Amino acid sequence: MSAEITSAMVLAAGLGRRMQPLTDTMPKPLVPLNGRALIDHVLDRIAEAGILRTVVNVHYLADQIERHVSRRRSPAIKISDERGVLLETGGGVVRALPLLGSQPFLIHNSDSVWIEPGVSNIARMITAWDGGVMDSLMLLAPRATSLGYEGRGDFGLGEDGRLTRRAAGSDAAYVFAGVSIAHPRLFEGAKEERFSLNVLWDRAIECGRLFGLLLDGTWMHVGTVQSLREAERLIQCTALSASRGAPTQQGDA
Repeated sequence: MSAEITSAMVLAAGLGRRMQPLTDTMPKPLVPLNGRALIDHVLDRIAEAGILRTVVNVHYLADQIERHVSRRRSPAIKISDERGVLLETGGGVVRALPLLGSQPFLIHNSDSVWIEPGVSNIARMITAWDGGVMDSLMLLAPRATSLGYEGRGDFGLGEDGRLTRRAAGSDAAYVFAGVSIAHPRLFEGAKEERFSLNVLWDRAIECGRLFGLLLDGTWMHVGTVQSLREAERLIQCTALSASRGAPTQQGDA
């Protein structure tokens, strides 16, 4: 039972310390990947999926992000200002709720990029969304094939699509790919204060209302300068293979 998702939030308020020295003078969402700012890769995917309105939150070097996104025509963008306080992912979304409206919406990290074989993963998420049983639907990537990711994974995925947390001391097959759909009820009782979305996801797990969808393609964890360069090489090699007619994944990151 899918529903139309017409609003999105891009989380762009982080400090980007792991991307230093690039982020000494520019916010991480403006760091170029293959010649284009990370946030433009994200906003293009959102627009291509048919989402009309996007809220971007800002904190570190906020003026730079505001100027950059003001040049875009699609999607329509509003700014959620966090200059005075960094609210993390959970508090940042709570502050932006009045701008997002009363319907389910997409939440997208500003550094989440991937190569997909032509079918929009965001469109797949919108099709799979069922607000009757889901408080949140998360895009997942296989840990073993994710570029730049060195952790132990985040979630287990049940046959019914429900998620479980990785047990302490163990490995999980799937990692959160930085994109989710949320129903506003996920934020019931949440305050505009500094906290992580993980708090709300754990509550949804307890209620059996956190679901996952596997990404079709290759996810790239762009968290450091080294992983940024690795992602650029993969994008360029994929484009070169496609131009030569090789049977490989295609699509811009």
